[in-house]
Amino acid sequence: MHKIIERIELAKEIIQIKVEAPQIAQKAKPGQFVAVVLDERGERVPLTIADWDKDSITLIFQKVGFTTQKLADLKPGDFIAHILGPLGHPTKVDNFGTVVCIGGGVGIAEVYPVSRAFKEAGNRVLGIIGSRTKDLIILESRMKSVCDELFVTTDDGTYGKKGLVVDVLRGLLDVVEKSTHTKYPELVYAIGPVLMMKAVADLTREYKIRTIVSVNPIMVDATGMCGSCRCTVEGKTVFGCVDGPDFDAHTLDFDELLKRTKLFKTQEQKADGKKPS
Repeated sequence: MHKIIERIELAKEIIQIKVEAPQIAQKAKPGQFVAVVLDERGERVPLTIADWDKDSITLIFQKVGFTTQKLADLKPGDFIAHILGPLGHPTKVDNFGTVVCIGGGVGIAEVYPVSRAFKEAGNRVLGIIGSRTKDLIILESRMKSVCDELFVTTDDGTYGKKGLVVDVLRGLLDVVEKSTHTKYPELVYAIGPVLMMKAVADLTREYKIRTIVSVNPIMVDATGMCGSCRCTVEGKTVFGCVDGPDFDAHTLDFDELLKRTKLFKTQEQKADGKKPS
């Protein structure tokens, strides 16, 4: 059993909880995740470890399905039955030079600890975070604290630059292209909606910039047994839970990944009491 220590509503439908989990916290590294089981009848839900200290982990999630709705209803003092982790391979962190870290929507929660790790490794870190509107931007101050420069975008222009995160990235690369004394970043790291990551990969491929994306495909057991999270990378089948979650963006089949995110749409709607579409 894992006790909830703190609960904060970061934005509409986006919740942050701090949970007692000392064994996980002491082994957690940037880029890893956990599988949360609310009760004895609950499904396993993969959630990124957004932060940690000696005795607890911080989880940030969006209320998008049956289980995350139930998780959001829990309060400090309530308990989660099981948390499995840390899972997945940590993000490979080194002193590459200049690294652009991009987070879209709730993906900002995952890009924060990764950005921090790149900065601690001595990199110049440029952060780009974006969401549909101002009220959905999260962790801006925390991202500022670990980035040399931070750019914020909103689809509707209510905050920061109007447009998409890929538009800001394109602008940064255009500046380098026209400059005689600056060079392209050595690495781009992106996490967010599949279409956002695909757009980033399509752009960086043109410039031959190494690009890593963190994927969050449908998972059932989160230990490599069920195959629900399988993806195709370099024409080969891999599993998001045990081979990922980080993959080379230029060899990942985004179209297949997008289709697989809708695998259990009907079952999810039934669980929510909605009529399947």
